[in-house]
Amino acid sequence: MRVHTKLLIGCVTVLWCTCPAQSAPNITQAVSQDCRWDYHNFCSDYGIGSPLLNYCFRRNGAKLSRACVHALIQAGDVSKAYVQARQRAGH
Repeated sequence: MRVHTKLLIGCVTVLWCTCPAQSAPNITQAVSQDCRWDYHNFCSDYGIGSPLLNYCFRRNGAKLSRACVHALIQAGDVSKAYVQARQRAGH
């Protein structure tokens, strides 16, 4: 179990160091306002601006409120095509 945890931490660290701009969400006023409930209910373990916050929102995409998803699309954090593809796939 400890080896898996160390491996996961190592992978996350490498990803974070090599592409932090792609991992960090764009926190606009609309995202801050419209995703507040979603953040507190699904991703509050990750700090605002954390590289893993974007991953958490994607992982919980099917549970996010419509207002939050719309704000994330408008901010450029996720594309409308990506959201539609996930919806078609049942995610």
